[in-house]
Amino acid sequence: MLRWRGHDGSVDHCVEHRQDLQDPVAASRPSLGSPMLTAAEDDSRLAEKLVEALYRPDGSRALRPVHALGIGATGTFVASRIASDFCVAEHFSGEPITTTVRFSNGSGCATAHDGWSDVRGMATRFHLADAAATDLVAMTLPEFFTATPEAFLDFAAAARPAPYKGESVWRKLRALLRLELPLRNPYPGETISPDSGAIAFADVHPNARLAVFGAAAIGAPLSYVRASYHAVHTFVVTGKDGTRRHVRFSWQPIAGVANTNKSETPVDSYLLAELRTRLEKGSDRFSLVMTIGETGDAFDDPTRPWPPHRVRIVMGTMTIEAVADDQAEASERLSFNPWLLVHGMEASDDPVLRVRKEAYKISSARRGGAPCPFAGG
Repeated sequence: MLRWRGHDGSVDHCVEHRQDLQDPVAASRPSLGSPMLTAAEDDSRLAEKLVEALYRPDGSRALRPVHALGIGATGTFVASRIASDFCVAEHFSGEPITTTVRFSNGSGCATAHDGWSDVRGMATRFHLADAAATDLVAMTLPEFFTATPEAFLDFAAAARPAPYKGESVWRKLRALLRLELPLRNPYPGETISPDSGAIAFADVHPNARLAVFGAAAIGAPLSYVRASYHAVHTFVVTGKDGTRRHVRFSWQPIAGVANTNKSETPVDSYLLAELRTRLEKGSDRFSLVMTIGETGDAFDDPTRPWPPHRVRIVMGTMTIEAVADDQAEASERLSFNPWLLVHGMEASDDPVLRVRKEAYKISSARRGGAPCPFAGG
């Protein structure tokens, strides 16, 4: 039985009403933020709608609505000598910590298209003493698409995969002249895509542009262990001296970042086999880097990057050692949650992060996954 030791604070509910999109999901949305509902009830109702909106027509209700296909691996994390000075959480004590990692493609499509440009995911569970655990959920985009969950619901509706044919050279040129992102050519066999809707959303929502344009151009990694992964949201850590700091985490591959050649025909399925072959020959490592925010940085808005000169601390190294023998338990049924935190770490006031707690719980229950750590409420 998994137990956890966490911090769970309530924050003010933030509502951002969008009138510039004709969005059937937003139009039918119940009145959130009503004084008749508690913040938790608001979050639960919004999370239900978010999970439903994220399912693709070519996805499966037996899988996650996003990051549907992936592979589980096992590893060991060892904190750096100075990590505990900045965060007293157990996994930064310096003792070896067993980890379970799920690498994934970002799409909710139930068919593998590894070679297509797509965001990738890396969800890590640190197994602590007395059957406790903590999770770190990351992706290859350093920013998120929207600053509020309400806006993300609008984005999910706008970016719902639709028939996709690309566009002519002349239309691409016109888009470039207007300083807009042109649509790419479809991949072989690609009939639907979220790209046109996502780009249209970004055209009228400036804070979505970094993530949308980044996702459109991100490419495909040579390996799951040849990509950088970002936890996107801000967390609050407590150091040995009691100092509380706002921070963001990222995983940096020791082998370096490398993508496939975009000019070559993409291969639909290679990432799972590549990881198995790679780990049979030896292990691979990631550095966990913690960036410390400063006054004026966006602590509650995951769409806004922090300045590049912020102090970064190497908090430790994780060695990826093997592909898990039982993929059902170590990957497909495993339920991660970014709110599974331990003493020394807290969630920030980011409203998107707050709603993700409920969304992960709902997604896990829908697909019949292992009970989410917060399934009891």
